[in-house]
Amino acid sequence: MSATEARRVVTVEKGTEWEDGFARPRVVLQPIAAPSVLGLYGFAAATFAVAAHLAGWYGNAKSTGELWPFALAFGGVAQLLAGMWAYRARDAVATAMHGAWGAFWIAFGIHELLVQLGKIPLVPAGEQVNGALAMWFFTLGAITAAGALAATAENLALTTVLGTLAAGSFFLAVGHGVGSTGWVKLSGWVLVVSAGLAYYLATAMMLAASSGKVVLPLGKPKKDANKPGSQPVKPIELEWGEPGVKQGQ
Repeated sequence: MSATEARRVVTVEKGTEWEDGFARPRVVLQPIAAPSVLGLYGFAAATFAVAAHLAGWYGNAKSTGELWPFALAFGGVAQLLAGMWAYRARDAVATAMHGAWGAFWIAFGIHELLVQLGKIPLVPAGEQVNGALAMWFFTLGAITAAGALAATAENLALTTVLGTLAAGSFFLAVGHGVGSTGWVKLSGWVLVVSAGLAYYLATAMMLAASSGKVVLPLGKPKKDANKPGSQPVKPIELEWGEPGVKQGQ
């Protein structure tokens, strides 16, 4: 009996298989639901509620005092958790976008809480120059624009969500930077569109997960993946270097 054969016999008894003198690694699969379903719904709900107010659809200067708990919990905490779960799905775009915007909504909630406590003066958006908030949205817009570029490799729906979100962020940065309510209202309209697109994307992903087939197309690079009734995801196969591990959502 050769040394390799001897090792194989010994290690089989221990529950480990050897191949050419090297132990084969074991991969334990822990499937998770697509975290972006939760993240996108959290983003869509918080963004729609706040953006509609920015666009002037309802409310007054004090309305954000009633919106921030919802935005912080659903848009912030829930979305940040989705971003962290996206690490498990090995989805770099989802990790970055949900992480960044989840953190933003938490910061927004803290900001509005400080306003309610009188630590920061209440100033309606766009009524005076606010360079600090302008920087909030300029940096978020730049990061989101990078995410939109990366999303072109995934699907058109995600690209349009992030593209309109980046545009709305830049418009809001201008509104705060020059003290213009017109730019703020324009950003509100664009962000409402982004929220609606995010709702569509999350719903399409949820329906695909629950039915196992495409119900609402997402504009993926492969045409067959957009055909209603087709199977959107191939079964997990043994791939070289990462057996049984699926990347993405």
